[in-house]
Amino acid sequence: MAGNVTGTDHRTRTVERAYAGGWTTFAAVMLLFGGIMAVLQGIAAIANDDLVVVTRHYTYSWSTTGWGWIHLILGAVLVLAGTALFSGAVWARAVGVVVAGLGMIANFLWLPHYPFWAAVLIAIDAFVIWALCVGTTRQVG
Repeated sequence: MAGNVTGTDHRTRTVERAYAGGWTTFAAVMLLFGGIMAVLQGIAAIANDDLVVVTRHYTYSWSTTGWGWIHLILGAVLVLAGTALFSGAVWARAVGVVVAGLGMIANFLWLPHYPFWAAVLIAIDAFVIWALCVGTTRQVG
């Protein structure tokens, strides 16, 4: 990644590079793990409908295959956002917050089907949002 060059002449220039700070790194790792778990959740729902409990008269009822595809796609986006966060870019932080928020909503709607797994992923997404909102990027010279 190219950095910004600062200084008054060519002898005193320093290069500043952004990298992920502590909380941003935590959020990136949690996004990666949460995304991988969502991908596995999606694959399980697509491959084996009997694995997931389907409740009657649920307001947001879809087929488990439909839910599986939602979790699979969302999980892949979570993994990509987590990978992008390691650069420390501001846009990656914003994308991480949005994608983690979407993950929370999807898992909230998934609660009746697989409550424990959905609650774990909601907690991971909440930690990600918190870490991205309090974390900062650092400049190294």
